[in-house]
Amino acid sequence: MKYISTRGQAPALDFEDVLLTGLAPDGGLYVPEKLPSFSLTEIRSWRDLPYDELAYRVLKPFVAGFIEDDEFRTMLHDTYAAFGHKAVAPVRQLDHNEYVLELFHGPTLAFKDFALQLLGRLLDHALEKRGEKAVIMGATSGDTGSAAIEGCRRCANIDIFILHPHQRVSEVQRRQMTTVLSDNIHNIAVEGNFDDCQRMVKESFRDQSFLRGERRLVAVNSINWARIMAQIVYYFYCALNLGGPERRMAFSVPTGNFGDIFAGYLALKMGLPISQLIVATNRNDVLHRILSQNQYEARPLSHTLSPSMDIVVSSNFERLLFDLYDRDGESIAQLMDNMNQGAVTLDEARMAEARKVFDSCSVDDETTCNTIRTVFEESGYLLDPHTAIGVHAARQVRRHPDQPMITLGTAHPVKFAEAVEKAGMTYPQLPHHLQDLMTREERCTVLPDDRIKVQSFMADQIFGPG
Repeated sequence: MKYISTRGQAPALDFEDVLLTGLAPDGGLYVPEKLPSFSLTEIRSWRDLPYDELAYRVLKPFVAGFIEDDEFRTMLHDTYAAFGHKAVAPVRQLDHNEYVLELFHGPTLAFKDFALQLLGRLLDHALEKRGEKAVIMGATSGDTGSAAIEGCRRCANIDIFILHPHQRVSEVQRRQMTTVLSDNIHNIAVEGNFDDCQRMVKESFRDQSFLRGERRLVAVNSINWARIMAQIVYYFYCALNLGGPERRMAFSVPTGNFGDIFAGYLALKMGLPISQLIVATNRNDVLHRILSQNQYEARPLSHTLSPSMDIVVSSNFERLLFDLYDRDGESIAQLMDNMNQGAVTLDEARMAEARKVFDSCSVDDETTCNTIRTVFEESGYLLDPHTAIGVHAARQVRRHPDQPMITLGTAHPVKFAEAVEKAGMTYPQLPHHLQDLMTREERCTVLPDDRIKVQSFMADQIFGPG
């Protein structure tokens, strides 16, 4: 399988090169030249498969030629054997035809583990094969960083630099990153917001001269295709556990960067019967405004009780636009340039096409807390604030009450004490493997929102000062 850039000016690459490249040299994002397609008969035959074997069936076409089948099977088994629930992605029922897909049983208690525990193994395989070393540079609004660190901390060929907005992630999220004291792990608290961190990462990928030509920069954010790829699997797994493919399903997805819900869109394109995908977001509602009003305008970032969605530039939306604009890279390059300049209105016919499957909803902090409290009173089930936004959005814009509505449970509530306590709920205990998290030693460097200073710090850590 070959991968092409959404902006049309970069050469097509195979999976290994896409894995190690991240952002395309023309500034675009890589997508498959052609998606695999599965028949309903084939999907039905997967109904009784455990998660790791289902992942093998769904993902095999994407990695063809990169890794031997048996080795890939073993890699997937090892990845998901480390999760804290034997079902890996269990489904919890809230009401008639209303469910939460629990995606927080990985080592760092967030859905990012599904992709990043696999990504670390894929990167190590590729680098070992090539005899190379690489530098991971990633931006996080809370969960990506800890999942990337956990997934890659044992990789012998990788140095990891994770940027997070200083004092803008929860304490549990921060400590999950800063208490990993391995020599190859470097946490940087940037005196700015998530979008400042993400901008710095993108600029560094475009100009890697600070690495002196001796290392390559590798992405762990969802600009890396492997992140999106791995997330497709749990849509299939959930649907098969709730009567699919005979029944159509609807999914509500808490999302700020559009990566997790784009994986659901890909599952639909690959043959899974999905009737509706709901973009559930907080006050940082650029995705809601695009889908509901056809209005793109980056507004100042608001800090909310759902910090993992405190994002105003949604990178992965470009991948959907590429499909909506008939995979015309030149049009996408011009459109993205216009978006960077200011407010943009998209082609209405193309947005109408998107609305055939996508709906959206923006949820404020008060409603988030009310939803946490209401769901607990109804079912005794405690939601984290991001999942609460997904549940509220599902109840607001659901199209088909006779079909299963699944909200993606993106994180464990223990990661978000402020939201849980503001909702009037008792803060849950940390899981056993994190019981001593609050007393572990931390290591972190606070740096200004200055790309040159951040790159200089990175070079000093890799090559030594001077």
